[in-house]
Amino acid sequence: MGPFLETLIGGLMTGMLYSLVALGFVLIYKASGVFNFAQGAMVLFAALAMARFAQWIPQLTGLSGKLLINLLAFGGAMLVMIAVAWAIERLCLSKLVNQEGITLLMATLGITYFLDGLGQTIFGNDIYSIDVGLPKDPMFLFEQLFAGGLLVNQEDLAAALIAAALVAALAAFFQFTSTGRALRAVADDHQAAQSIGIPLSRIWVIVWSVAGFVALVAGVIWGSKLGVQFSLSLVALKALPVVILGGLTSVPGAIIGGLIIGVGEKLSEVFIGPYFGGGIEIWFAYVLALLFLLVRPQGLFGEKIIDRV
Repeated sequence: MGPFLETLIGGLMTGMLYSLVALGFVLIYKASGVFNFAQGAMVLFAALAMARFAQWIPQLTGLSGKLLINLLAFGGAMLVMIAVAWAIERLCLSKLVNQEGITLLMATLGITYFLDGLGQTIFGNDIYSIDVGLPKDPMFLFEQLFAGGLLVNQEDLAAALIAAALVAALAAFFQFTSTGRALRAVADDHQAAQSIGIPLSRIWVIVWSVAGFVALVAGVIWGSKLGVQFSLSLVALKALPVVILGGLTSVPGAIIGGLIIGVGEKLSEVFIGPYFGGGIEIWFAYVLALLFLLVRPQGLFGEKIIDRV
């Protein structure tokens, strides 16, 4: 029972991080109808900015100095992501309003490769580290119930709690603020929202900026765990099966989908993988997404598509 619970807890924590990245996809798609294939590149670009700013800032000693460096680096990276969001909306997407979905998808693919190249040009292509003080040592829980207790990685636990707090904050922002309600109105009907005076261009910049903030937090967490390297954008794309599973238009779907995939891939790798030579964790999420596309293409919580003839 102990190994099963350890794997389950690890899967839930990983799934929470997948959900965080998936939120960026959902927010942009809900507000603008754009499937942002560049979200993974945004995660990488934000992590690179955070890591390099922390290196470029004059180093201070002590715990307070390290905290100040991280805060300044995070603030600088956030300004960079807001600038990226503004540039994407003004220079690209605003020129493609009312275009076909495939046109917008290809535009985000172009943005992906542009951000990858720009990141290498500005920040370099080495492997960088991000140290935000997350605890690295494992800990043991429920030692009274299980022999030896349950082994839990403190860094994964802290990252999952941060991701959960951010998800809750975003949910409250969309539910209880005037800007959040405007974003929901735009998501429901662009033309109706525009007819009551909601400026679409400003809303889209806000949405992309929020998605950039989400990408920054995800990039810092993943960068702290894995190091900031260009394979990070591929890790972030694991959120694609999450949004397919949960539904492209559902924030709760992104959360539930991330948890399902996180738990599913960990359990399948540990308990089924040995019988098939391992590697299930690599393709599990994509096979599950394919099955959902065949059976329920709108996802668990997506809006059901009804065609009237």
